[in-house]
Amino acid sequence: MMNRKLMMLFAVLLLGAGAMMAKDLRTVVFKVEQLTCEHCEKEVKDNIRFEKGLKKFAIDLTARTVTITYDAEKTNVEQLQAGFKKFKYEAVFIKEKKEE
Repeated sequence: MMNRKLMMLFAVLLLGAGAMMAKDLRTVVFKVEQLTCEHCEKEVKDNIRFEKGLKKFAIDLTARTVTITYDAEKTNVEQLQAGFKKFKYEAVFIKEKKEE
């Protein structure tokens, strides 16, 4: 009986710790008019990946968009936009969603 209670307590603590450790991941889409060719795509890939909190990104050259998934505890939309400015590109916010 005591073992069972300890196991239940351990399970509850483990679930609570998992919820506390869950990251606040968000995905944002930017319109980047400078994305006109493969060289521009490489420029974004070579530079934006160094931004703090960035988890993954995808580039759609045809739509001229960059979709970034990031840790909201480490960065935000404004800081990511500033990251584009470091290499002289303008990222216009389109939309953002919180990841589940």
